[in-house]
Amino acid sequence: MLGMVLLLVGSFAAGSLAGKLTASNQESQKASAILSADGDWGLSFPENGKPPVTNATVEELKQYDTYYMEDTQEKKIYLTFDCGYENGNTETILDALKKHKAPATFFVVGHFLKSEPNLIRRMVEEGHIVGNHTWSHPDMTKISSLDAFSKELSQVEELYKETTGKDMVKFYRPPQGKYSTQNLKMAQELGYKTFFWSLAYVDWNQDQQPTQEEAFDKLLNRVHPGAIVLLHNTSSTNGQIMDELLQKWEDMGYTFHSLEELISETT
Repeated sequence: MLGMVLLLVGSFAAGSLAGKLTASNQESQKASAILSADGDWGLSFPENGKPPVTNATVEELKQYDTYYMEDTQEKKIYLTFDCGYENGNTETILDALKKHKAPATFFVVGHFLKSEPNLIRRMVEEGHIVGNHTWSHPDMTKISSLDAFSKELSQVEELYKETTGKDMVKFYRPPQGKYSTQNLKMAQELGYKTFFWSLAYVDWNQDQQPTQEEAFDKLLNRVHPGAIVLLHNTSSTNGQIMDELLQKWEDMGYTFHSLEELISETT
């Protein structure tokens, strides 16, 4: 199910979004508010090195304590990983992050918390944030009651505290990139900040992993100042390239920052 996140990104960008936008109206459409209906978070990249066209603006989302990038000219990167299960790559990713002193946020589901307590503790010990990706990774737009919505998050919070002895930072990523205004409001009411992303690529399909060259092409050309990057810990390609990828971004002048810093910069 975690793979659906980037499948939706790809299909949305190639179809619903890219098919409707033309070169002449991209910027006006980008500024329009479309948060009134349920939707899938989608991206289109008309210009390398620049923020993508998305289906909501930074300011529209901010009213719901929701973020997908920082509006800045500084070459900052905010690294995030969605963790549904362990596939043998997380330790390598953590090693690379440690080497480059790069903080990250790992959005975890209940299964990962239950099966990988040692990796969770290592993330915390090495200064990373463990965020909430819900207990069972459902389509949260199908949940209409605050009680049911809260349960998906509170179960993760409780097991995280049992595992680490610490309260969970209230950072939330909607499963599958699906959201509604009601969902964003409910997360906000529960004290959560919601995070989408401004850079991702199709790294989730275990049977069709991108080559290293394909990964570098997407992640280097599309990176932009203030990017929140979504990667999957299950990707063997990500495990293989992480050290070199971080070095290449550093060589481009980028520095790595925590989502906590993004919150402080935008409030």
